[in-house]
Amino acid sequence: MIPTMKYPAVLLLSVILAASCQNQKKDMPALETPTAKKIPKELSLHGDVRVDDYYWMNQREDPEVIAYLESENAYYNTLTAHTKDFQEELFQEMKSRIKEDDSSVPYKQSGYWYITRYETGKEYPIYSRKKESLEAKEEIIFNCNELAKGHEFFNLRGVTVSPDNTMAAFGTDTVSRRQYHIQIKNLVTGEVYPDKIENTTGSAVWASDNKTLFYTKKDPVTLRSDKIYKHKLGTSADEDVLVFHEADETFGTYVYKSKSKKYIIIGSYSTLTSDFRILKADEPDGEFRSFSPRERGLEYSIYHYGSDFYVLTNKDGATNFKLMRVGEDNTAAEFWEEFIPHREDVLLEDIDIFKDYYVLSERDNGLNKLKITRWDNKDSYYLPFDNETYIAYAYTNPDFDTEYLRYVYNAMTSPYSIIDLNMRTKEKEVKKEQEVLGGKYKKENYTSERVWATARDGVKVPISLVYHKNTELNEDTPLFQYAYGSYGSTSDPYFSTVRLSLLDRGYVYAIAHVRGGQYLGRPWYEDGKLLKKKNTFTDFIDCSKFLIENKYTSPSHHYAYGGSAGGLLMGAVVNMAPELYNGVIAAVPFVDVVTTMLDDSIPLTTGEYDEWGNPNDKEYYDYMKSYSPYDNVKAMDYPNLYVSTGLHDSQVQYWEPAKWVAKLREYKTDNNLLFLDTNMDAGHGGASGRFEALKETAKEYAFLLDLEGKTP
Repeated sequence: MIPTMKYPAVLLLSVILAASCQNQKKDMPALETPTAKKIPKELSLHGDVRVDDYYWMNQREDPEVIAYLESENAYYNTLTAHTKDFQEELFQEMKSRIKEDDSSVPYKQSGYWYITRYETGKEYPIYSRKKESLEAKEEIIFNCNELAKGHEFFNLRGVTVSPDNTMAAFGTDTVSRRQYHIQIKNLVTGEVYPDKIENTTGSAVWASDNKTLFYTKKDPVTLRSDKIYKHKLGTSADEDVLVFHEADETFGTYVYKSKSKKYIIIGSYSTLTSDFRILKADEPDGEFRSFSPRERGLEYSIYHYGSDFYVLTNKDGATNFKLMRVGEDNTAAEFWEEFIPHREDVLLEDIDIFKDYYVLSERDNGLNKLKITRWDNKDSYYLPFDNETYIAYAYTNPDFDTEYLRYVYNAMTSPYSIIDLNMRTKEKEVKKEQEVLGGKYKKENYTSERVWATARDGVKVPISLVYHKNTELNEDTPLFQYAYGSYGSTSDPYFSTVRLSLLDRGYVYAIAHVRGGQYLGRPWYEDGKLLKKKNTFTDFIDCSKFLIENKYTSPSHHYAYGGSAGGLLMGAVVNMAPELYNGVIAAVPFVDVVTTMLDDSIPLTTGEYDEWGNPNDKEYYDYMKSYSPYDNVKAMDYPNLYVSTGLHDSQVQYWEPAKWVAKLREYKTDNNLLFLDTNMDAGHGGASGRFEALKETAKEYAFLLDLEGKTP
């Protein structure tokens, strides 16, 4: 028997013998289960009182909070000790499929070929370039393996080279709170200037003068991106000039440069509304002017070409968006003229502009389509794709004066490929296909399909499936069902080398394209948000029922996974239909919806009102409370649960999953596994490093495979 773990008095420890747990190994030791203390806090609004016994966990620096998280980690690590070797085996297996000494397909910009590459045994990328020719001498811009030394977490982003190719701005985060500091490197001398611009998004934009830089700062408390500053090379960051403040707390802001290089553009965004300001890049000390007066509910994005802007927008009820054109001198919405009309059955997602062609990214019945058209209308065609479980999208195309479109294609059974299409001749060249090492993977060994479940309101919900051709589909087949279902973010049917570790062990992998995403167009999103949010949850459940009824699996072999807002989905599902799943993984789950959405000091809250609603309005309060996972925990049997979080998470604060697990421990009536695994060094995205993140996936897969008895 393991000695009793010693924790501060904050933890009231109740003893549960592991040997009595129906899903635990017989040789597991008895262990004290961490049980958090209860300090009732009444939360009153709209005449309603909620009592939160674990509200005290909302103190990241409190030693008792840290002690509780560490006790949960100790509990998890002890009860999964028998899988540690298997986790390492899975990690090495996943890693072995990935080409370590890999490099990106080079792309050319302003006379240089840019390359990102990895070296064997190294976790982080190396950014380099070659002048004019790929045979030229390599210039190392950043070696992130060197920059990451001494840091538990490291992320570099926003590398932006000045127009004259002599300077590079870049952002780094060593905490995982997504608060980057920006520095500038002289690419001629190699010197990194010591001046640091703190608390930014990490991205910056150079003006045409090669010395003026525009960047976005965050509110230090809420982490909302709210201010655009101007920095002059050679001056202190303390002297930087504020050029725009987004005062509306429901909006965020950002800055970028048009592909034409003619304009610096400030964008403001909320869930329902877009807004832009423009400034000619060769007039950095001028004043930004409004593109069009802000109008609630008007969403749009802008693309500059010649003497016009092209506007992708939902104006005048264009739910699936349309494309409009306006001269660059009078850009207000009243002057926009229709260029490509709205279509009820096709979502217009994006446009890429070239000198002689434009490329439309569309989604029709859930499937990606790329349409290439000459500006002079002498030719127009769609790229052909013959699959129902694939992804295709325009890739990095910074060169304006080219007849080549670079795009990505992959399917659930086919690795990621980068392809160059000659838009004039229609000839294709595969520049790179993702290598799957190890010698075991063959495309023909896997099968994918798309099926349609009928939701309780009669709506057809698509499900993308992939499995090994030798896997028999029946009630004994383990199935792993994933969904996200929020913000209009589409979960596309992509290829994964990591997923092969499940497929090769007999699992079916399913992506449920539930409402709240945008798989079937913008109405699909609108039907899964605000006061229709429960459609996301019931769609997932109805997809599960369909898969069970059609003998793809059974409840005793059915597993579910979701992260962040998808973790909310998992929390809602286990409250509503726990009997359908043997195990559920909730990664960094957003589960305390009402409390979080009432606290406008928490990062991102105010910008979320258009997604979830504002609970200061009783109608939204009541609706949120009716599905919020934390508020709806009840005395009943729950599936086996693995819950993960990060102490420094800026998106979903660690205390949400911590409180949820504490409450589940108090209420659940089963002996199933319940784990809270907190990364004490990382945030929302988990561990940094190319391979370190695989260790977290190995934990999740080991949890699933252990429940199926598929561990060595």
